[in-house]
Amino acid sequence: MRVLVVEDEAFLAEMIAEGLRRDALAVDVAPDGRTALRKLALGDYDVMILDRDLPDVHGDEVCRRVVAQRMLTRILMLTASRALRDRVAGLSLGADDYLGKPFAYDELLARVLALGRRARPALPPVIERAGLVLDTSRRQASRDGRYLSLSRKEFAVLETLLRADGAVVSSDDLIEQVWEEDTSYRTSAVRVTLSKLRAKLGEPPVVETVPGAGYRIGGTA
Repeated sequence: MRVLVVEDEAFLAEMIAEGLRRDALAVDVAPDGRTALRKLALGDYDVMILDRDLPDVHGDEVCRRVVAQRMLTRILMLTASRALRDRVAGLSLGADDYLGKPFAYDELLARVLALGRRARPALPPVIERAGLVLDTSRRQASRDGRYLSLSRKEFAVLETLLRADGAVVSSDDLIEQVWEEDTSYRTSAVRVTLSKLRAKLGEPPVVETVPGAGYRIGGTA
């Protein structure tokens, strides 16, 4: 199960994330609403733990956009207010559940697991775009019928770009999605991996560089 923790209190966010990771969940953290929306656009999360009182983009607005875009992510909204009117307001925005601060971790975990058990379509094992076919279950890739021998990182980068469905993916996003280890050379590693991936994909170029923004898969689906 993949969980996105959206919380501007760094200590609380890390406490929640560490606890969920100990309970075998995959967790990403966003310190504000804008970062949360960017991560949601790139990744598929089963549950989002969303602090209502966020800087930048308010938690209510994040909730509205998730609902408006019909994302499948379930929303557990957190707030320091336990007033009934606030619970009703949060749920009326489209949140699936509501938990007031302070809370017991065991209750948070139980609510996250309950939301995660709700049925949602599985991610498609085969992704196709611009002549590229990626079989994630078999870890096989091809372009126009030609088999591609990709390293684990190259495959993961290509999968991330394809799942973005034409949207721009920044270097930071690729680092977060692909490079799990904490290294000081990850930015250069992204450039090197993309260079190797482009060489293996061949001509015409399909991975586009968007100056100052990142990368995307060009062409049509």
